[in-house]
Amino acid sequence: VQLQASGGGLVQAGGSLRLSCAASGRTFGSLALGWFRQAPGKERECVGAVNWSGGSTYYVDSVKGRFTISRDNAKNTVYLQMSSLKPEDTAVYYCAARPRFGYSAYAHEYNYWGQGTLVTVSS
Repeated sequence: VQLQASGGGLVQAGGSLRLSCAASGRTFGSLALGWFRQAPGKERECVGAVNWSGGSTYYVDSVKGRFTISRDNAKNTVYLQMSSLKPEDTAVYYCAARPRFGYSAYAHEYNYWGQGTLVTVSS
C-alpha cells in the first residue's frame, strides 16, 4: 500500500485545514486508516482513526469537536478536516493504514505510512 498525504501548510490560530491521503496498491475498503501527528520532542500520537466502512471513528481528547476524519472508498482517500486550530496542533501529520476492518489508536499496529505533511499553526 502506498499512501500520499497532502494539504498541510501554515494557518493562523482559529483557522482550518483539510488533509488528504490517497492510497493505492490494495483494496481500499479492506483497510482501516488513521491520522497521526508528531511534534518536535514528542511521541507520535493518533489524532483520529476510522474503520473500513467509515462507520466507526476515534479521536484523541484534545481534538474532539475540532477534527473530523472521513473516508471516500470510491476515491481511495481519507481526509482529516481540522478546524479551530491551535498552536499546539503544530506537527507533522501522517496517514497510516492497516489491513484490518477495525481501527487502532496505536502506531505500531499500522503497517503502512505516508510521508507526512507539516501543519504549522501560528498564534
